[in-house]
Parts: sequence; structure tokens; C-alpha cells
Amino acid sequence: MTDRTAPVAVALLSVSDKTGLVPFAQALVARGVALLSTGGTAKALSDAGLPVTDVGTHTGFPEMLDGRVKTLHPRVHGGILARRDLPAHMQALRTHDIPTIDLVVVNLYPFRETVAKPSCTLEDAIENIDIGGPSMVRAAAKNWQHVGVVVDPDDYPAVAAELDSGGLGDDTRFRLMRKAFAHTASYDGAIANWLTARGRDGTAAALPDSFHFAGAKVQDMRYGENPHQAAAFYRDEAPAEGGIATYRQLQGKELSYNNVADSDAAWEAVKTFGEPACVIVKHANPCGVAIAADPLTAYRNALATDPTSAFGGIIAFNRPIDAATVEAVSGQFLEVLIAPAYTDEALAVIARKTNVRVLAVALPAEAAAGNAWDMKRVGAGFLVQTPDHRNLIAGELKVVSRIAPTAAQLSDLQFAWRVAKFVKSNAIVYCRDGQTLGVGAGQMSRVDSTRIAAIKASSAGLSLVGSVVASDAFFPFRDGLDVVADNGAVAVIQPGGSMRDAEVIAAADERGIAMVFTGFRHFRH
Repeated sequence: MTDRTAPVAVALLSVSDKTGLVPFAQALVARGVALLSTGGTAKALSDAGLPVTDVGTHTGFPEMLDGRVKTLHPRVHGGILARRDLPAHMQALRTHDIPTIDLVVVNLYPFRETVAKPSCTLEDAIENIDIGGPSMVRAAAKNWQHVGVVVDPDDYPAVAAELDSGGLGDDTRFRLMRKAFAHTASYDGAIANWLTARGRDGTAAALPDSFHFAGAKVQDMRYGENPHQAAAFYRDEAPAEGGIATYRQLQGKELSYNNVADSDAAWEAVKTFGEPACVIVKHANPCGVAIAADPLTAYRNALATDPTSAFGGIIAFNRPIDAATVEAVSGQFLEVLIAPAYTDEALAVIARKTNVRVLAVALPAEAAAGNAWDMKRVGAGFLVQTPDHRNLIAGELKVVSRIAPTAAQLSDLQFAWRVAKFVKSNAIVYCRDGQTLGVGAGQMSRVDSTRIAAIKASSAGLSLVGSVVASDAFFPFRDGLDVVADNGAVAVIQPGGSMRDAEVIAAADERGIAMVFTGFRHFRH
């Protein structure tokens, strides 16, 4: 396929985000490109001393209706949409005195930014729905073989540089076209999501009637969960602060599908702790979690929970880590290491383990919202829910047993509950002194989870005497309570809400165990 170069004589610029606008326009003018522009963009170019023709002058019509109508005119869209290889199209332009437009530089009204404001009204949202911008973008993208379209300021330098070769080649225009259609699709999806979750009176539903998700591909992966499955990793176009998708990979092999999934589980868990914490994940479940005065101690305590399962796991910290911590971590086989930052000495140590994937992920601000939705694919459809952002507040706890937990036990119960939130249901977590001792995950019966967690602790040589236990959902029978009591646990935290709560509470009193209810559960499927 022959790569054809399309010369650029006229560029139309109309941008909401003016990042890099003036230097790019200066580069265009330096290459002999005439500038055509609108409103605030034209003013910014003129104020910079650049020669620019206002679209109103170009069309013979001023901007109308408070700027709602600026570029919706045949002299704009004819110049964009005309195929240069069709004589009839070019004759039509000559007949109606319509110059060609060779480059369209447009980004759209800030709809997402507007609706993200708590004070945003329906009227505010409607006024920030761009009409002319998407029309120009789609027109230029449709005619990509003759017109370049730029929607991302990051593309400005490459576009300007390519003009030095006489114009934009087919490959570049094709790439820009694909990006442009993705841009308008994402924009329209954001509008549909917001509007179909609201009534005319401004009332908002938790989820929209029409759901649209847009993501940009970060990478193709070698394969999915198994070698016969294709896979890719996509990042939200507006990623939530502090999510795993905002990682920077500092060294190591390319991330795999399972690496990303497990890294997300580890990072989501570790970033919820205020104290220095370490979380070790294997196959989406925490197999060791600890908080301590420093990351190194937290790692050693987390590893002690289940060193066998930690082999080949994901290790995440919520504090910057130093060389001593990395030296300890690198003594075991691991797939991924995650932390907010690393000292230079730490990176020098881990560099000896060339295959270890080292990720830096910034912690979110305390008030950061996190993901707006959780999604799961099912046959011929998908499930969407609001994320489980709820964390336990000490004042919500209800002591239901005759014995109340001590202050130390209460602290451990809250720690255990936070860990249980990230363990696949049915989840049982034994803890003591800010350290997990045994984790039972993903079992079909809760009593089996209690037994498996105890087996894990025994295998690691850890005593459960004096431990506390978290159950992510209620105990349906007293059998699970009896198992944890037999293993030496002294306090239990659970949601409550079972038809047999009274039976389970009576069992706790009989066995001398303190029990508290949270009033909400943390199922994780």
C-alpha cells in the first residue's frame, strides 16, 4: 500500500484545552500553514501575535446563539469533507468558493470536568455538551485520506515535525483518525452515562440506564489467564487517582494479564491502611498482611503468615521502601513488587533480579473518590455496581456478647475486618498484633474456610491462641464459631444478620468469646 503525503495549507483550530496550543500554532505558521480559528482559541492565537482568520470572517456569519453556532456551516464542513481525488467534489468547492481545510485541531468542551463538580446542574451539563467540535472531528476523521485530525495535544510535536516532509502520510492520518473516533465515542458515552442517570428534576440514580465504558489500550499481553486466550490491558480515559492503572514500571518483564489482576488486588488492599503495611497476594487473595512501625517489619510479619503461598506472589507496600526492605523481599521468588516510591539504593538491589516487575504507584489523596463503577462480564451481558469503598468506623461496632473485646482486641478486630474485605468469599481471617495468622478464602462453606485458615496457620508454625477472627459475612450456624473457639480465638467480628444470630451469640457466650457486629458485609466474588 502506497503511503501518500497530504499537504497542509490551512488548519482549523478550535480547542477547549489550550495546552501546547500556541507553540503548535507557531510551528504551523513557520511551515507556511494558514490558521483558521474560533472564539477563545482565535483570541489566544491573536494575543500571541499569530496571523489568524476568525471562522466568522471565513463563513460570512458571526458566531450565533451564545456561541452554540460557530462552525456548523458549508464553508467549514465542505472544506473538510471534500474528497480531493473526486473531480465533482473539487468542482463543487470551486463553484461555491469554498477553500479546502487540510488539518482540523479540535478538543471538546470539558463535559467530564463540569459534571464532576458537586454543584453541577442539569443546565451546566447541557451547556458543556459540544456540538460543533464533534461534528468537525468526525468530518475530518471520515475524510482521513485527505485531512489530518488532531484531538490530543500530545500529538502536536509529531504532527509538526512530519509537516517538514511535505505533509502528513497515510499512516499518520490513519492513526489520528482512529484516535479521533475513539475520542468522540468516549465523549458521547460520558454524556449518555451522566444524563441517563438523572431525571429532569436533577435527581440522580446510582447507575445510568445506558452504560458506556471507554478505555485506552495500555498494552497487548502475551495471553490471558491461559495461553489459548488473547488479552490486553486498558486504562480508563480518566483514571481514578491512585489506581493500579496509573503505575510506572521501573524494571522487569512485561506485565501479564494475571500480574495486573493480582497487582490490583494487592494495591487496593495495602493502600487502605494508614499505618506502614505490606500485603502479599497470590491468585487474587491476600495470603499475608501486616501493619508495623516500618515496611521491613510489616513484610516479615506478612510473609510469616503463609511463606509457601507467597512463593511467586505479588508484594505491595504503602510506604516508600529502602534497600534493606528490598534485600529481604528479593530473598524470595516474586512476580511483582509495588510501592509508592523506592530509594536509589533499593532500585540498585532489586536490579539484580532482572525479571521482577517493579511498579511505582502514587497513593491517592485521602479524599480521592476511586473508581466510579465495578464491572464483571457475564454471558451476553455485564454486571455493574458501585465499588465497595465502605470502611469500618469504630463507632459502628455493636458488642453483642457478654464479654466486650479489650482495646488491643478491638484494634486487631478492625485490622482483621479490613483484610477480610479483600479476601474472596467465604472469607475467614485470623489475626493478632496487626498480623494475619491464617486466611481461609473462596470456600463454598464458611466452616470450611475457618478450618482451612487454621490449617494454614499451623503449617506456618503460628499459634492461634489469643487471636481474633473476621468473617466477611454472618455465621449461618454456630459450627464456624465453635471451630475458631477450638483454635484459641478470643474475639470475632462479623456483620450479623443471620436468622440464627441468637444461636451464634449464645455460642460465643458459652465459649467465652467477645463478638462484635458491623452491620454490613464484604462479599467479594
